[in-house]
Amino acid sequence: MRIISLITAVVVVFILYVLVFERDVLTGFSNGQNIENLTGDLSDGPELNSEVNVVLPKKDNSKKIISVVVVESIAKTIDSAVVLRGQTAAARLVEVRSETSGQVVNEPLRKGTAISHGQILCGLDPGTRQASLADAVAGLAEARARVPETQAKLDEAKARLTEAKINFNAANKLSEGGYASETRVASAKAAVRAAEAGIASATAGFDSTRSKIQSAEASVAIAQKEIDRVSLKAPFSGILETDTAELGTLLQPGALCGKIIQLDPIKFVGFVPETQLSRVIKGSNAVAKLINGQEIKGKVTFISRSADQTTRTFRVEIEAENTDLTISEGQTSEILIASDGTQAHLLPQSALTLNDDGALGVRTVDDDSRVQFFEIDIIRDTMNGVWLKGLPKKSTVIIIGQEYVTDGVEVQQVFQEVKN
Repeated sequence: MRIISLITAVVVVFILYVLVFERDVLTGFSNGQNIENLTGDLSDGPELNSEVNVVLPKKDNSKKIISVVVVESIAKTIDSAVVLRGQTAAARLVEVRSETSGQVVNEPLRKGTAISHGQILCGLDPGTRQASLADAVAGLAEARARVPETQAKLDEAKARLTEAKINFNAANKLSEGGYASETRVASAKAAVRAAEAGIASATAGFDSTRSKIQSAEASVAIAQKEIDRVSLKAPFSGILETDTAELGTLLQPGALCGKIIQLDPIKFVGFVPETQLSRVIKGSNAVAKLINGQEIKGKVTFISRSADQTTRTFRVEIEAENTDLTISEGQTSEILIASDGTQAHLLPQSALTLNDDGALGVRTVDDDSRVQFFEIDIIRDTMNGVWLKGLPKKSTVIIIGQEYVTDGVEVQQVFQEVKN
């Protein structure tokens, strides 16, 4: 029974082979073609095992090679830049506020007006401040006039003390020789003490006069300061951001007169991550690009040493000229800060792809025409392509077809010239 089953299996395999692989021969035989021709066709087919008559099909060793478009790229040294997103900021901004009470007596200045340093923004009614100043000046003159009188009293007291000391010394010597009484000596000694008390009194009077002079000088300074406060002046040149206080407005201490902003020079403010902080150096050249395409050159003037607690970034300020005042505060900008040069490749954006792990990179072709993936870092984006870092100095990069191949696959290269 086993022999019959084996023979049946061999026959079935043969029939299936003829039906599948030799369909054309079978069709020709059914159409009445010569059996020798059919036999010749079969002889070109697979060989049969003579022992068990099993068909062994031939193996097809042919393989399909994918064609990709590649470019030859050689790395170039470019100025690597730290790219930040930021905005413009005024160099200086101040709110001019009143330090005293008074009614505005001058016409207001309108916002947008160019202001020079020291220009009066709000003039207040001086009131009785001039009279107070005059009174303080008079008090100062009176105090100074008393100086000669007190000085004379002090000099007189000193002279009396000198005289009393001479009399005391003489009386004392006469008493020692028996020519003066003890009463005379005591009287001379009392005169010395009285003279010393007179000096103390004269000195106190002189000090009092000097204190009154200082008090009068302070009163004059206060009165003068009050007069100065009635004229609210611009602390620097700039542009009015708001209208100044209206005519007739009663300003109290702390009330707003006007707001001044200085836009020349202009500042560009950005925030650099801590991973790139070491690449930013104070004094480095920088270029700021506005949304309208305008580019402004400047220098790094400030790098914060304290990180923002939320974003862990550091504030960076770039200062640039803005003499025509075309740049306003708060405009969005892209800031490029120059750093050390680096080797990079300029390639079209179409060359970028992701590997199975989601890493950004490009696929290249080696000398054996096999594919290799490289992770890259984008340094700069331009109109002509992107500058990439992370590839060998000379690389054959796939720009079309990289999505259909993987590492190690052999490809056919179609070269394309790169136009930089």
